[in-house]
Amino acid sequence: MSDEADASLRGEPANGGPDAYPTRLSAGEPQLLDRPDPTVWGSEADGPFDGDGLAVHAGNGYTILEGLITPAEVQAYWQELVRLSSDRSLKSDERAVTEKSSGEVRSIFEVHRISELINGLARDPRILDRAQQLLGSEVYLHQTRVNYMPGFRGNGFYWHSDFETWHAEDGMPRPRAVSCSIALTDNYPYNGGLMVMPGSHRTYVQCLGETPEDHYKASLKEQEIGVPREDDITKLAASCGIDQFTGPAGSALFFDANIMHGSGNNITPYPRSNIFLVFSSVENAPVEPFAASSPRPGFIGARDVTPLRR
Repeated sequence: MSDEADASLRGEPANGGPDAYPTRLSAGEPQLLDRPDPTVWGSEADGPFDGDGLAVHAGNGYTILEGLITPAEVQAYWQELVRLSSDRSLKSDERAVTEKSSGEVRSIFEVHRISELINGLARDPRILDRAQQLLGSEVYLHQTRVNYMPGFRGNGFYWHSDFETWHAEDGMPRPRAVSCSIALTDNYPYNGGLMVMPGSHRTYVQCLGETPEDHYKASLKEQEIGVPREDDITKLAASCGIDQFTGPAGSALFFDANIMHGSGNNITPYPRSNIFLVFSSVENAPVEPFAASSPRPGFIGARDVTPLRR
């Protein structure tokens, strides 16, 4: 375990004591809170990242690895995404989310349980070993999905922290989680690529608004509750700046659960698709939601923390 992790508050009971990350305030002024938890929980001896790589990830909150999977693998996974999006039986499945305006498939959740190919990718040591190293423990899959952003009419996502939602609605106690986004198409600066604010993961942004019942049904298409105020986004952008995940197909982005990120609409002819895997520490098992009456369905936020094996 890293010195940073050892100095954290991880010894505090996950479901006892004060909430370190309060949000969804019904009244009052949202605050920008210093994060008490580390970003990197493991050490250089625990996996593929060297010491410099871990230090950069801890500072920025993300790492881009070009060529993590081969061109032949990209082609195989792309064909799998085409197969899934063309599967008529999935159109009526709650795990398939469609675009609010066009009705086209936007995302398919819990995809590792639908696709053996993607289930194998989540267990690939090139990915799994890095997730375990960053989180300093065995991990489980909190969420998986494939995302489709078509050319000309692909809609983006407003600025947000994933952890804010996972904490409020899934009961994830701490941001001891990391996401891996694997690009299956070339990511250009102009086709709706993911934007991140480097270093913003060290700040927890409280949000206003109580969580409605079954909020996930609307938020997966367009999130309105659990998003930061424009003033707070402006402050973070002024102090952190904005980077973008660009690069050829086969590149991967590992990013911290609490980093502020978003994407713009894609009005270019170039589609953008990716596989999205969320790993959380088995020591970060979900409890009751911190700002919702009940947890979201398991296909969005898993409650089974069985360790992932190769």
